Amino acid sequence: MTLKSPTIPTFDFMQNNKINWGIIGAGRIAQTFADDLKLSPNAVLRAIASRNSEKAQSFAQKNDIAQFYDSYQALAKDPDIDVIYIATPHPLHYENTLLCIENGKHVLCEKPMGMNASQVKRMTDEAKAHELFLMEAMWTRFIPATEKLIAVLDSGVIGNPLFLHADFGFKSTPDPNGRLFNKKLGGGSLLDIGIYPIFLSLLLWGKPNTIRALARMTETGVDSYCSMVFDHNNAAKSMLESTFEANTPVEAIIYGEKGTLKLHRRWHHATMLSVLKTDGQNEEIHLPYKGSGYIFEIEEVNRCLQNGIKESNKMPHRMSLDLIETIDRVKAEIGLAYDEHD
Repeated sequence: MTLKSPTIPTFDFMQNNKINWGIIGAGRIAQTFADDLKLSPNAVLRAIASRNSEKAQSFAQKNDIAQFYDSYQALAKDPDIDVIYIATPHPLHYENTLLCIENGKHVLCEKPMGMNASQVKRMTDEAKAHELFLMEAMWTRFIPATEKLIAVLDSGVIGNPLFLHADFGFKSTPDPNGRLFNKKLGGGSLLDIGIYPIFLSLLLWGKPNTIRALARMTETGVDSYCSMVFDHNNAAKSMLESTFEANTPVEAIIYGEKGTLKLHRRWHHATMLSVLKTDGQNEEIHLPYKGSGYIFEIEEVNRCLQNGIKESNKMPHRMSLDLIETIDRVKAEIGLAYDEHD
């Protein structure tokens, strides 16, 4: 199995050639993203948009942003903005991204990119038609631990990977109106955190042949627990879990013919991985970083835009399509349906 990262041309960033960013949505994830954006020498956050004008103004003042808007369309039409980060609830990603693309803006869209495969296909098609950059904000793909994981697997140290265990769970108080449990906001553990174990499985082996899934549903019609087993082409297996019901290890372990590779808690933005070989040799690899971990996807977008690249080789459109197609299959298995459109 080969998982080599593609060779991508480098660019000598110039101080006067920074990427101008805007953010749509002014919630918690937008603030975390803004904090990490400040770490980049290649970018500047120039505008924020929220449908709540007071919230937009407060966000702008807190983050020293020159411009704030009380409509998404106003930001999308701002001629000084190069790229927009979509940080709105899941069901809005589709329309918000299309709005930006229609107004000539490159887009980094928070995961999941769309609510179904039809939406994601339309989004990627429109980006290509307008010759604009579009990438799903799967920050896990770009952290140092994931890059190291790929390198370790390519080295053959643990041999051929046989199966994966990956979980993501935390205890949350059910709130029918909160984002995690509200069906109208795209709630449920599968879309919110189950997407991470699924992504890792696809990174290792691609889309599964067979999916088996079980879930526990809430009174609001979304899943509070989801368990998945994937069977892949090469007989590899993935055992994945997501839940809002309990605090779980949040670890990812890949078992190979010659050893085991472990991404430590919280594995989706791990700063440590370990390799345990069957001969007893153990290696711990520490990969600390500044910020919350979003800086790596930010720099990937900056690099692509500076080089005129319209699609990241590390998180291409095909990966986002494979990811949402797999999620759609899990949704069908557990009887999860949203009020979706395309």
